[in-house]
Amino acid sequence: MTIYQDSEQSISGFLMQDHAGYAESGSDIVCAAASALAQNAVNSIEQFTDDAFTVDVDELFGRLEVNLEPGYSKETELLLNSLILGLQGIEEEYMEYIDVIFEEV
Repeated sequence: MTIYQDSEQSISGFLMQDHAGYAESGSDIVCAAASALAQNAVNSIEQFTDDAFTVDVDELFGRLEVNLEPGYSKETELLLNSLILGLQGIEEEYMEYIDVIFEEV
């Protein structure tokens, strides 16, 4: 998982791609957990805020990219921080199967 940030450390989006490789597709608990967190973050931003964002999904290649419009709300910031906290928790337990990377864009 790549978290996109600007020069001031504000999150501008994220990219989740590929499968974790913990188990076969469909049985991979690492991939399922990370995917559930990411999907919940996207759904929560859409449901609970008026913030604008784009989503690009490619299920075949296990790819989800989200890009947020600048100036989003504190609620979206909290949801993104919650996503990162959850992903880092998975990373601590399964570090050989998931990487949370921060990239300045």
